[in-house]
Amino acid sequence: MYTQAMDTMTPADARPPLRDAAGLDQEQRFEARINAGEFIEAKDWMPDHYRRTLVRQISQHAHSEIVGMLPEGNWISRAPTLKRKTILLAKVQDEGGHGLYLYAAAETLGTSRDQMLEALHSGRAKYSSIFNYPTLTWADMGTIGWLVDGAAIMNQVPICRCSYAPYARAIVRICREESFHQRQGYESLLTMMQHGTDAQRAMVQDAVNRWWWPSIMMFGPPDDQSPNSAQSMRWGIKRFSNDELRQKFVDAAFEQARILGVTLPDPDLRWNEERQAHDFGAIDWSEFWRVIQGDGPCNQERLAARVDAWEEGAWVREAALAHARKRAVADAAA
Repeated sequence: MYTQAMDTMTPADARPPLRDAAGLDQEQRFEARINAGEFIEAKDWMPDHYRRTLVRQISQHAHSEIVGMLPEGNWISRAPTLKRKTILLAKVQDEGGHGLYLYAAAETLGTSRDQMLEALHSGRAKYSSIFNYPTLTWADMGTIGWLVDGAAIMNQVPICRCSYAPYARAIVRICREESFHQRQGYESLLTMMQHGTDAQRAMVQDAVNRWWWPSIMMFGPPDDQSPNSAQSMRWGIKRFSNDELRQKFVDAAFEQARILGVTLPDPDLRWNEERQAHDFGAIDWSEFWRVIQGDGPCNQERLAARVDAWEEGAWVREAALAHARKRAVADAAA
């Protein structure tokens, strides 16, 4: 769902390794394939830096999908109607599936799922900072669908043309399901705004106020502070810069908010005729980096929940492996 953290790599990762003549020739042929718009498959030669960039991006995307189940899963039992419960349950199930698609795609690059999860549980790997904010009311479920999933779609649709084919194929299916998530979230808010009570409409506005700025931070830091965005674009991993995607999202959300009947919490948000786009206020990047570095409202809670789930589910994994070994022996003897 969310690929923001790929732009927070360390300086050591940013330096490409030295190459000998043979390696330089391979890299030139690789670059020629990228420039020709070809897809790179798992069996194809690729630079180590390209591989590491993909592992970091895809695994962090997968972590975001899995962690993203937590703030919504908390509301399944408290949904106001059976219809809303069913929709939310289906959405959370989809997000679990998205994580599995993405972990499988990352595994094609030579890293194991256990390695990726160990990096998450130890705090070395990142996930989208958006999931370190609390979900206080039912209106948060609709607002996450509208704004958070809307930002995710804006981010992910271009990745359907990512140069690494296994990632691109996974994203195609994910985007189809994310479009459902965004529509159901918006429809939930529209129902409350058009048919709800004054208290429900106030609840929606409050949720929008709290989620707007974290949502536009999801696209990552400004282009001039994004250490690997330019290289990812040259390799065809990304197709648009962080700031380009953020602008597209703001322009779309402005019109959607007008129809919904809510006010976006930015007094500087207005149409710029010369740019043919909306100007918007300054983003508090100090908050972004603070949350990324582990000091958000729910960082410890979210990570602890994932570690607990992993440890409590150990017996299921062990049983599944034992069953697979037993079947393998039986098949070999047949």
